[in-house]
Amino acid sequence: MGIFSRLAQLIKSNLNDLISKSEDPEKMLQQVVLDMNNQLVEAKKQVAASIADEKRLAKQFEQEAGNATEWERRAMMALRAGNEELAKEALARKREHDTLATTFKDQWTKQKTAVEQLKKALRMLNDKIEEAKRKKNVLLARKKRAEAQKAIQETMTGLKDASAFETFERMAGKIDQMEAEAEAASELADEYTGDTLASQFSHLEKTAGADEDLDALKRKMGMMPAEAPAAPQEKVQARVEAPKEAAVANTGPSRSEQEELAAALEELEAEQNQQEQRKAGR
Repeated sequence: MGIFSRLAQLIKSNLNDLISKSEDPEKMLQQVVLDMNNQLVEAKKQVAASIADEKRLAKQFEQEAGNATEWERRAMMALRAGNEELAKEALARKREHDTLATTFKDQWTKQKTAVEQLKKALRMLNDKIEEAKRKKNVLLARKKRAEAQKAIQETMTGLKDASAFETFERMAGKIDQMEAEAEAASELADEYTGDTLASQFSHLEKTAGADEDLDALKRKMGMMPAEAPAAPQEKVQARVEAPKEAAVANTGPSRSEQEELAAALEELEAEQNQQEQRKAGR
């Protein structure tokens, strides 16, 4: 391959690539629709001209047919007048008009058929143009959607270096540090200023419920023995006072009553010791 052929091929390829890159689908589709509309206008003009020719041929046919009828009437009038020569000349003229009328009728029939075909083609062309307009709108909508998706992808690709997200995380860490420092300063202020005893009791009240809930959960899971039902102190006192009254009334309490009283006292002491150990553990 010669150098000039290669150069020509290179120039053509670069031009084709440049043209392809410069093509805008929206502009191209609009131009195609515009060209089709221009073709429709020209087609309408041609169909209108064909219709005009059809009407002209129809009028010429009617005119020649009328002339033939008129010359026939004149021939009849000459015969009534006894002039046969004049009647022959009138009939000869009638044949000429009949021949022309037949020719115009044939041309008019063919032109009428052609006009019907042109009208049909014009309707088809109009339908095609309307279909092209609808397709253009659909294609333009797809183009805009594709451009939006491409823009989103480019934005996400630009954020793949995580610089923006790292900045957010760094700022969130700083804000967490500031909040922790503020909470520590507030805790120190509450600890070393004001009523420390009230602060201790407040902390005890906050944590008491949590410890009791934890113990209850351990008992439910079997990690701690079930707590023995605690007898109310008032009932124990009543049970203690009852034997005393009975002893005053009678000679002395029975053995079963003494054992029951001792068990109640031991249970009460055990419950009090457990509560004191729990408070000391906190």
